[in-house]
Amino acid sequence: MISISAVREKIVWRETAPSIFLVLNSFVWYVITYVVFSTIVNGLELIETEKLSLFATYFLGVAVSAIFGSKFFPHARVKFLYLWLFMGAAATLLLITVSSNGMWVNVLFALFLGVSIGIGLPSCLSFFADSTSIENRGFVGGIIWSGVGFIVLFLLFLVSMFGRWEAVVALTIWRVFGGFTFMFLTRQHEKFGVQKSPSYLELVRKRDVLLYLFPWIMFSLINFAEVPLLERVFGAESFTFVGLVEFVFIGIFASVGGIIADVVGRKRVVITGFVMLGIEYAALSVFYDSPVALYLFMTLDGITWGLFFSVFFMAIWGDLGEGYEKEKYYTLGGLPFLLANFVSILIRPYASAISPTAAFSFASFFLFLAVLPLMYAPETLPEKKIKERELKEYVEKAKKIKEKYG
Repeated sequence: MISISAVREKIVWRETAPSIFLVLNSFVWYVITYVVFSTIVNGLELIETEKLSLFATYFLGVAVSAIFGSKFFPHARVKFLYLWLFMGAAATLLLITVSSNGMWVNVLFALFLGVSIGIGLPSCLSFFADSTSIENRGFVGGIIWSGVGFIVLFLLFLVSMFGRWEAVVALTIWRVFGGFTFMFLTRQHEKFGVQKSPSYLELVRKRDVLLYLFPWIMFSLINFAEVPLLERVFGAESFTFVGLVEFVFIGIFASVGGIIADVVGRKRVVITGFVMLGIEYAALSVFYDSPVALYLFMTLDGITWGLFFSVFFMAIWGDLGEGYEKEKYYTLGGLPFLLANFVSILIRPYASAISPTAAFSFASFFLFLAVLPLMYAPETLPEKKIKERELKEYVEKAKKIKEKYG
């Protein structure tokens, strides 16, 4: 039996609050900002290659700046995070200036927006990991993504009701609010001890890192590559509805996945997620044209994203980097998810020529194949912590029985 109280009691909420708010604010801002940016770019009167170049510049900015930030931000992490939050507010407000007339101006803006996201994200997540202990990192990450799921759903609803520019102003205010609140929460922040920073070459040579990284890359590529086909199969409006409902599932199951991961370990949760995805795409390959397929996909995909955000995205890379500077771990773990969205943009023009049965069968096969390296991956939650929690729960249960019959 999972004891939520046993997971919560070791969390020092006063010390964890700044990281919870920082990550929550940052990912809500990132998700909505990308939706607004992609809507604006797709609405411009430009040829397709020019639109593609804007997206490519944006993703290039995210990738290069994340690598750069992971190297330099740790030297003064909290101060640089202050700057990053307000930099994001400025980049968001500049969305108003995007137009069909100045291509080079648009390219520079897309680059700046990508940099404003990527440069501080590894330190944002590293700050979270250093503010949490390994035995409650999944639960705290789950709380954050539960908040992200419900807040994003609410804000997307507001964006659909109001105009695009009102959404830009609201996002700018959200980011500025995040900056000032984070400054207030960290005004008496204690510096973390100096930690060793491994090189990227060292990381990609580590067996435990690779055994988690390869499945994560495979999942990210497959997930976003299938998006254009799913839009075509379900219809644009139905697929948009699915995307919105999935945020509800994320809001619910992120915390559930985090709790389970802190009790039984990360590996079991991750393997369960991959198996669910494999079943999901195997079913779609057989009856993708059935109305039931839409609800099956919506349910399994939403649950899996909830599990993966709290465990695979938040906890595992911090666990693997325990005792080290974690920026580079989170850069390796974060970039496959952040950059894979570009795959769906590249595939979309050719989606009509691809067989759904073949595509979904291909996805199912490789998702089941991705489970193999996970079988050999080490559990990142120490066995000692699992045994301690099991023993404590057993003692508490024995006490209750004794009180009942005493």
